[in-house]
Amino acid sequence: MKIMLSAGEASGDLNGAHLARALLAREPGLELFGMGGPLMAEAGVEILHDPTEMSTVGFLEVLRSAGHFRRLLRCLGEEMARRRPDCLVVIDFPGFNMRLGKLAKARSVPVVYYFGPQAWAWGRGRARAVAQHAALVCAVFPFEAELYREAGARVEYVGHPLVDTVKPRLALEEAAAALGVAGAWPVISLLPGSRRQELEHHLKPMLEAASILKKRFQGARFILPLAHTVDRRQVEAGLPGEVPVQIAQGMTYEALAFSHAAMAAIGTVTLEAALLGCPFVGVLRLSPSTYWMARRLYKPEYTVLPNIVAGREIVPELIQEDATPERIAEEVARLLEPGRREEVLAGFREVRERLGGPGAVERAAAAVLQVAAGRGES
Repeated sequence: MKIMLSAGEASGDLNGAHLARALLAREPGLELFGMGGPLMAEAGVEILHDPTEMSTVGFLEVLRSAGHFRRLLRCLGEEMARRRPDCLVVIDFPGFNMRLGKLAKARSVPVVYYFGPQAWAWGRGRARAVAQHAALVCAVFPFEAELYREAGARVEYVGHPLVDTVKPRLALEEAAAALGVAGAWPVISLLPGSRRQELEHHLKPMLEAASILKKRFQGARFILPLAHTVDRRQVEAGLPGEVPVQIAQGMTYEALAFSHAAMAAIGTVTLEAALLGCPFVGVLRLSPSTYWMARRLYKPEYTVLPNIVAGREIVPELIQEDATPERIAEEVARLLEPGRREEVLAGFREVRERLGGPGAVERAAAAVLQVAAGRGES
């Protein structure tokens, strides 16, 4: 049996790796190949293309990369025609993966969406478009499952894999020693995102906020966890000397588990922070053109995932002009107050309960194998 996978950024690479391991545990002779990053390669996927360095955020940014992605789509389409996989699993990366999914449908290859397009955020039109060519949507949120069913898709609610996978590899004492923050208070993590545009928009105001906090809390220590896709040397070159920032590549969970608070770019990491019990302020800065377009297209009342899951504001959200260094520092300082901290942690416990029970990755793997075994059902 052959399964093709397609993931296009750091979070997709991580989720693809967990899924690959679960698939191979069930079917050791399975052939896995496709697009992804180093984590998927380590998990046993033959990587044909690694697009993680090309991950983009924003409408103009996507347009500038359009030529590259067209060539990538053509190459993957040719490989699909040559290898004839029993199933295609697309993971996040909707702008590209929806096109790849349509191509697979035209070639009678069943398509499974895992971390499908966020139709709950960008409108029901996306859900209807997915329903037209997907054999199955493995939904990770209950409200996502309901929306895709209403659009006519075949859906299996598997729950969110972060419930299983968000676990530090090191004990807190070991993590503190490795990060060089043992005994420090407060320890604050800066999470500007993994994409190049996210780093450009978020890192500078976060570092300036850290400088403000350092003046208020003399003992403050700052950790900058970086995804494996980020060039550490490039980031180090831009760090100011006056604020001690410890870069921690590949130790995001350890950093969050030990931090007393964080400032986090809006994305998957906000859900990871919630599951690890790290209060944070959500930050989103976009290019003016992207922000203008997003305001007209984005549907939900909230932007941060824990707030969306809870249906109310648990943590503060600072968007665009509100995401100044001064406001970020002010909100982080509030999160360090014991009463406010306990209030946020209670909200995080509520979020965890709504994400489903353990075993999400195994449920997703079982669903994928069922589709692959019944090739031709689409």
